Amino acid sequence: MNGNSSTAGKPIRCKAAICRKAGDRLVIEEVIVAPPSRHELRIKIICTALCQSDVIFSKLVDPPAIYPRILGHEAIGVVESVGEDVTGVKPGDTVIPTFMSDCGDCADCHSEKSNLCSTLPFNITPYMPREDKTRFTDLNGNPLYHLFYISSFSEYTVVDKNYFVKIDPSFPPDRACLLSCGVATGVGAAWRTAEVEPGTTVAVFGLGTIGLAAAEGARLCGAKRIIGVDVNPDKFEMGK
Repeated sequence: MNGNSSTAGKPIRCKAAICRKAGDRLVIEEVIVAPPSRHELRIKIICTALCQSDVIFSKLVDPPAIYPRILGHEAIGVVESVGEDVTGVKPGDTVIPTFMSDCGDCADCHSEKSNLCSTLPFNITPYMPREDKTRFTDLNGNPLYHLFYISSFSEYTVVDKNYFVKIDPSFPPDRACLLSCGVATGVGAAWRTAEVEPGTTVAVFGLGTIGLAAAEGARLCGAKRIIGVDVNPDKFEMGK
């Protein structure tokens, strides 16, 4: 176990925003975050954003709903400690947790057409990706469930070694956190899915985070003209 000598290998007590019941307001409580096991790292969250998916999962009644749960999946943080068999990252590194695995070895991770890792395929589970266990408990020892393997609405979280990207620490955290989901989704929609070609005209429907990111992705791909469409006129100036 490598990390801060005062906390590495030990549970950390910190605060988290917990969704205890469908549709209820999140409550701030003290929680216990377990040390990282093999293949895992523990991260101190610097900044986290709110995604519409978090709102949806806070209101779900039927499966895959499960409570109590720590939501959040758009974030940036600093590695506090790492478990065994974790390479390429060390305590103090700045990272973005991701909900899509990248093992770097399987055929899908090497493919130019897919990034859906077949070693650890995406699954909406309330646990860690390699075992049906959670790394969060409340002060009474009761389990608190994960969302998308990240749960960034906690001051500390534990993620698998295949679910993060190391980035430049000078990147503004209030922007970098959006790379975990919204920006990557929008840019990827234009670049990898639509395969926008130079000189083309692109229409983007909906100018929220993902829509604006799709517009930026189209610009990066060389689109000549980008048309933004939204029913909310207040988004016009931001869209421009």
